[in-house]
Amino acid sequence: MNTPSRILVYGVHGSGKSTLAQCLAERLGVPWYPVDDLLWEANWTEVPVGQQRSRIEAICRRDRWILDGAYHGWRDVPLVRADLVIALDYPRGLSFRRLLRRTLRRLVTGEEICNGNRETLGSVLSAESVLVWHVTGYGRERRRMRAWHGDPTGPPVLLLDSPQALERWLARLPSR
Repeated sequence: MNTPSRILVYGVHGSGKSTLAQCLAERLGVPWYPVDDLLWEANWTEVPVGQQRSRIEAICRRDRWILDGAYHGWRDVPLVRADLVIALDYPRGLSFRRLLRRTLRRLVTGEEICNGNRETLGSVLSAESVLVWHVTGYGRERRRMRAWHGDPTGPPVLLLDSPQALERWLARLPSR
C-alpha cells in the first residue's frame, strides 16, 4: 500500500473527521490542518469564503497535508490534489449520537474549540446549531461521498460504512 501524503477526511458532523485526521497525522507524520481553525475566528466570526479558499489553496499546494473537511466555496481545491479521500459514511443514528455526546460534553466542560470559541446552550438551540446542520445535511453529504466514490476521474475514495471498517483499514496502514 502506498502511504498517502495528501488526505481529505470527509463525513457528516459527528462522524469523527477530526479524531481520524489527528490519528493519521500522528501515525503518518503528515501535518494536519484543522478546517474549523481556518474557517472561524474568535466570537464565531466566519472567515469570508474567499479568504477560506486562499487559506486552503496555500495548504493544498504543499506536498503533505491532512484536512478534516471540505466546504462550499473551496471543496474543489483539496479534491484536485488529494491522494486519498477517506469518506466516513456512517449511519445517521451513529453520527448523530456521537455529535450529541460531544456537544453535551463541550457544554458541560466549556471546552474551547477553534480559535477559543465555545459551544453554548444558545448556539446549540439555535437554527445554526451543529445538531441542525447534521439533520439537514446528512443526506446531501452522504450522496456527495457516494458520488465521489463512484467517480473514476476523481481521487481514490475510501468509503467506510462503520467504525469497524475504519479500524480494519487503520490496522493495515503502515506507520512512520
